[in-house]
Amino acid sequence: MKIDSNMVAVVTGGASGLGAATARALAQRGAKVTIFDLNAELGEALASEIGGAFAAVNVTDDASVDAGFAHARATYGQENVLVCCAGIGLPGKTASRSKKDGSISHFPLDGFNSVIQVNLVGTFRCVAKSAAGMLTLDPGTDGERGAIVMTASVAAEDGQMGQAAYTASKAGIVGMTLPIARDLMNDGIRINTILPGIFDTPLMNAAPDAVKDALAASVPFPKRFGMPTEYAAVALTMIETSYLNGEDVRLDGGIRMAPR
Repeated sequence: MKIDSNMVAVVTGGASGLGAATARALAQRGAKVTIFDLNAELGEALASEIGGAFAAVNVTDDASVDAGFAHARATYGQENVLVCCAGIGLPGKTASRSKKDGSISHFPLDGFNSVIQVNLVGTFRCVAKSAAGMLTLDPGTDGERGAIVMTASVAAEDGQMGQAAYTASKAGIVGMTLPIARDLMNDGIRINTILPGIFDTPLMNAAPDAVKDALAASVPFPKRFGMPTEYAAVALTMIETSYLNGEDVRLDGGIRMAPR
């Protein structure tokens, strides 16, 4: 699928980090981009910067997602590209004993559900609604109507201590990639998933320098954090390469996460 002025894209979680880099990269190639995000200040600023559109969207809410797609389609027409970057993390052990008083607690189930709802169900919600819209498009080269990129994590395959909720949500994204590709194969819509490793994002930048240095040193090569522009480059490759479908690709410098 050619990335040019005929492409209409929606990027969820597009106001910062991996999503922002992808929105910029698409816009630089001429695509019409709508950013979905909860952060209106950052989202509107980026939309203005790239000449795109913004919609305040909560991916856990049907009405919010419907309104976001309605706004995007009223502005630019039906999207033929969706990139899903919206996600959260909530660390904590499944069960633990306090070192202070010996009390025992377990990971809050409402917290577990929140992570699943945003990362997994929210991703599927956007994919399903976007794919339904793509079905209305006329097929192009190879009968292609659209391309979708989802974001998982290396935690989907080697989650660390305290990452049960996050890992479950990201493993679900990996697990549904191939079935969705098969669901949509006769309608010319492709879907692939990127599994980022340790990336230079606002969330990671909040960590202490010592922690960041140790994490960077643990990457086999190159010994640094991944850059959001590298994620964007892989996302654009997945969009452009029509023979790439139903795949999960690690983008991690060769790292395999230790237990802790």
